[in-house]
Amino acid sequence: MSSPSSEFSRRSVLSSALTGGAFAIGSSLAAAFEPRGDLALVDTAAAQAKPVPSKKYNMKKSINLWAFPYPNLWSLEKCLQVAKDAGFDGIELNYDLDSDLSPKSGTKDFQKIRAMADKIGIAISGLCSFLFWPYPLVSNDAEKRARGMELAGMMAQAAHDLGTGNLLVVPGAVCIPWRTDHDPVPNDVCDKRAREAVRKLLPAAEKLKVHLNIENIFFNGYLMTPGEMADFVDSFKSEYVRVHFDSGNIALFQYPEHWVSILGKRIKNVHLKEFTKKGTDHSLESFRPLLDGTTNWPALLDAFDATGYQGYLTFEYFHPYQFHPEALIVQTGDSLDRLLGRKS
Repeated sequence: MSSPSSEFSRRSVLSSALTGGAFAIGSSLAAAFEPRGDLALVDTAAAQAKPVPSKKYNMKKSINLWAFPYPNLWSLEKCLQVAKDAGFDGIELNYDLDSDLSPKSGTKDFQKIRAMADKIGIAISGLCSFLFWPYPLVSNDAEKRARGMELAGMMAQAAHDLGTGNLLVVPGAVCIPWRTDHDPVPNDVCDKRAREAVRKLLPAAEKLKVHLNIENIFFNGYLMTPGEMADFVDSFKSEYVRVHFDSGNIALFQYPEHWVSILGKRIKNVHLKEFTKKGTDHSLESFRPLLDGTTNWPALLDAFDATGYQGYLTFEYFHPYQFHPEALIVQTGDSLDRLLGRKS
């Protein structure tokens, strides 16, 4: 096993996904069923012919730390400051095994980060982690399950210490296409273990006043419809089990605005990931900068608005720009301003 920083970084996973052909099924399906180039031209022409009406939405702008060159080039403080300067209301932080946000840090360290954010004037919109993939809460490996539960508990405490009430949780996975070390878990076993895991995490989360926000993934083969997600969340009968809705994770075969309308008030936090159906590459590289894709943003924002959602819309993107990384942050801030009707 390689070091935690190389083995479990999201960027190394992206690289392996590209070289290993993760999500190759998407390419095969696209090639088999329809000529995407023609459809792309039609879609683009239709979009240009239909102007988007100006409408203001009362939601908050946020961005995930994965869009920044952290920790390789920028300090955490610089990331917070650049996000603030780009007009973001909040920033979502990521818990890993080898950074300022890891088991190496304790309550005092996280409180210092919270104080730094307060001084800069930016909120911490939530905490998420890629550690749910190497240590799935439903793994057939009992040691991995135990380590996953341990880390999830530490994340809840870290979220509390950081002053955010939002922790993204991936409760289970039947399959993990981008990892070769995950033994597939039967659907019924996955469901049973996922419910047991969240049930065990819930008492501490309620005490800490940290919401366990369940994320929709689709490619992991679990909670693949909004009805299943609603049933899962409702089964705990707790205001501290909610939904972290991700617009891009279901965009290949489904429509995010449909999910939002069904999940409604259960949604506590949001990832905005742009996705394009125009190409034949359906790896993680299909996620794009905002507005450079096929998402029906007016329909999606109207759906959020109809539920009364006024929380954070967090742009999640996994690879900072190689040159002038601040450009991605500024561009995203501008795109969100346009989507929210703050700028036309």
